[in-house]
Amino acid sequence: MSNTLTIRLPKDLLERLRGVARRTGLPVGRVVRQSLESTLSENGNKTEERPWMKYAGTIKGSPDLSSRKGFSRR
Repeated sequence: MSNTLTIRLPKDLLERLRGVARRTGLPVGRVVRQSLESTLSENGNKTEERPWMKYAGTIKGSPDLSSRKGFSRR
């Protein structure tokens, strides 16, 4: 490990973190690294599972694309 990150944690979050470290027998730093890795892996896969999401909100056009009578909003 060659990089250091300093963060400020609310007291309740720090206590929860220390509790997990005590229960698992792992150092607090390792618990933080594993949690970050897990979170980043989950969020990274969300776009891969739905590749079309990168286009959401980018397509422009008429809000009513129906050309059949009785299906328009008017």
